[in-house]
Amino acid sequence: MANRDERNEYATAKWDAEEVRRQAASEQHRRSSGGSRRRQAKRNRTIAYFACVLLVSCLLAGIGWLLVNDVCSLNKAPVEVEITVEEGDSRGDVAKKLHDAGLVNSRLVFNIAGTFLHYDRYVEPGTYKLNSDMDFRALITNMHDWEADAKAAQGLVKVTIPEGYTVREIIDLLAEKGVATKEDLEDACANFAYEDYDFLDDDKIGTIDRMEGFLFPSTYEFDKNRSAVYTVETMLVYFKNSISQQMLADIKASPYTLQEIVTMASLIEKESIGDDTERKNISSVIHNRLENPDSNKGGRALQLCSTINYIMKHDGVKTFDTEIDSPYNTYINPGLTPGPICNPGLSAIQAAIYPADTDYYFFALGTDGKSHFFTDYNDHLKFINSDEYQPIYS
Repeated sequence: MANRDERNEYATAKWDAEEVRRQAASEQHRRSSGGSRRRQAKRNRTIAYFACVLLVSCLLAGIGWLLVNDVCSLNKAPVEVEITVEEGDSRGDVAKKLHDAGLVNSRLVFNIAGTFLHYDRYVEPGTYKLNSDMDFRALITNMHDWEADAKAAQGLVKVTIPEGYTVREIIDLLAEKGVATKEDLEDACANFAYEDYDFLDDDKIGTIDRMEGFLFPSTYEFDKNRSAVYTVETMLVYFKNSISQQMLADIKASPYTLQEIVTMASLIEKESIGDDTERKNISSVIHNRLENPDSNKGGRALQLCSTINYIMKHDGVKTFDTEIDSPYNTYINPGLTPGPICNPGLSAIQAAIYPADTDYYFFALGTDGKSHFFTDYNDHLKFINSDEYQPIYS
């Protein structure tokens, strides 16, 4: 009996030991299997991370290459264009012009790069020749008038005087450009005794009006270090040299003096739209009326709106009135005005000397932007009473 019990106890103990070993082995296997899965998951996460890093790096490298290609102007199609920067253009406006011309791929990148490349310091209004070989820095620095800077450092100022400007407008323009002060320019125009310019009216000395008509419109380089008298004389010399000997001979052979021709030219300049044929036709109207004052077609008065506009600006009159009491009023005074009403260009002067051969006695501006010419007053009157007429009132 004791032996059986011992055997039973031994068998039970043996079973318990085997069970412990099985459980331990199972636990070890479970732990080993879990560790393997964690290690595999960790490896997968690492691979995914590096794959993402590689993908992002490739993406950034691609974008970076595109940006570098744009900023540094690499591999761009050959383009050479003129770009005009207008007064008031923003950086975005200029970027659009460059983009549309094929010089910039990304307007946004150009705008951002412009901050670091000192866009505001360099870019200024003007027309510039640019090409696709220029990187962003070159584009920005080439939209600048370096020649003007060099001349400015020497005291030289480039000024364009438009045709048809009055003496007062020219003085204001020169003063604005810093050529000389307004006071010095007015004094030089009114009071200096210039020699060798017999076309100047000595009776008008003391007023700037004596220069009206003879400050020749052109583009000049004035020296700020020289006097206002030198500036005025530069324009007088240009006027004198622009009137050829043949023109002077033809004027001498005509019924008019040089002063009267310039006065006539100033009227033509202010009445014309800008076409040489039109100028010569307007000149023919003035000549026909001046040379046939008793004609039943024209009459003695030129009746030009430009002279009323001149009086308004010169005398500060606010309302357009053909009854203004002034010697410059061609509605109530016969013949030419006492002097020029502006500074005409060479084309207007030539038109005054060489008018078209016509029977025109009247003209008026139409809504089509062209001057219409008439031989008969009734036809002229019919036109100005129609919807086709465009009155010119300041």
